[in-house]
Amino acid sequence: MENTIKIHGLQKLSMVDYPGKIAATVFTGGCNLRCPFCHNALLVTRLSESPELDTEDILQFLHKRRGLLDGVVLSGGEPLLQEGVMEFLRAVRELGFLIKVDTNGCYPEVLADILDRGLADYIAMDIKNTPEKYARTTGIPCFDMKPVKESVKILMEGRTDYEFRTTVIREFHTTEDITAIGRWLKGAPRYFLQNFEDSGNLIGAGFQGFSLGEMEAMAAAAGPYFEQVKIRGL
Repeated sequence: MENTIKIHGLQKLSMVDYPGKIAATVFTGGCNLRCPFCHNALLVTRLSESPELDTEDILQFLHKRRGLLDGVVLSGGEPLLQEGVMEFLRAVRELGFLIKVDTNGCYPEVLADILDRGLADYIAMDIKNTPEKYARTTGIPCFDMKPVKESVKILMEGRTDYEFRTTVIREFHTTEDITAIGRWLKGAPRYFLQNFEDSGNLIGAGFQGFSLGEMEAMAAAAGPYFEQVKIRGL
């Protein structure tokens, strides 16, 4: 395969990564962001500790799972920065799988190309925080919001099924922030709040999640702006 995608992880069976589907999750290595609370530091700042997997081996595995899995999730890291992402998605599609792509929204041109080619059935886009707090939350000084806002616009055109989601951390988010995010993304079909959990492989340290009551208050604050709001991670 030309422009081989850089794969650094494979979860052979997942019941939660693709809503309502049984899937395998493929993890690419590398990300343009440095969110200090990222739970996948091994795929962002410590790639040398995660050996690269052979793309053809992954495709052979998926070939053997036809009829047993509903879909494939492409996650990361940030998969849309990969030069070979289109070729990989096309190969997965030729195997007959549904495809879900996780993205941080920083590559709207690639996102639009994937949708134009019909290479994704579901997109999950991370919303890190309110636009005013993106730089601090992503660990990127002077962060440019334009690509993220463009990706939001592309998804809200409704060309494929999608969700927005925010991992909430006590040190970065307030209920007021969630309300502001709701106003920004008003009208989207679904929004998920994911409570922070320390995976032990964080980029930073010293972060905490919220109680169930606090999460429910955040969900209530977001409720008026979306068709569906749900909590994950509790």
